[in-house]
Amino acid sequence: MARYTGPKSKIARKFGDPIFGPDKSYDKKNYPPGQHGVNKKRKKSSEYGVQLREKQKAKYTYGVLERQFANLFDKAQRSKGVTGEVLLQLLESRLDNIVYRLGISPSRSGARQLVSHRHITVNGDVVNIPSYSVKPGDIVGVREKSKSLEVIHNALGSRRVNVSWLEWDSASLAGKLINRPERDQIPETIKEQLIVELYSK
Repeated sequence: MARYTGPKSKIARKFGDPIFGPDKSYDKKNYPPGQHGVNKKRKKSSEYGVQLREKQKAKYTYGVLERQFANLFDKAQRSKGVTGEVLLQLLESRLDNIVYRLGISPSRSGARQLVSHRHITVNGDVVNIPSYSVKPGDIVGVREKSKSLEVIHNALGSRRVNVSWLEWDSASLAGKLINRPERDQIPETIKEQLIVELYSK
């Protein structure tokens, strides 16, 4: 499966949650997509259907492909701690997500593009792998040559980010991962236990 590049509002409406951020189209039509979206009587989902839907929601939210997601789940299962929480921590520790959380980009897809185009550094070295796992203590910043980019200036100009597990230095346009977030520090409305139950079958 290739990365999803279709209409984001349609996916947000499918899950009944603006998973890609503020969306005027979703606000106007917050019912399922399709010709009969408003009035359609939906069948009650099976237990498997509910679990699968939650996994798909997490994949779309973080922009992760199926194999990447399965590999992250395996890693979470082998780690100490609650599997579902560790899975979310691993997703939050991805470089593209950290760039988004720091406010360098207004969306995860935009953050992924900045990383891929070599505009982002980790501990002073350019890293162009969006799935790179940032560790506590690592410093994520904007490459010196890229600090004048309009897209970055616009994002930082409207920056409304305030997460306690990241430290931001506006002078150097860099942020530090203090520690991996606890579950209550992650704002995403994902029911991770359903994902664990799905993979445990």
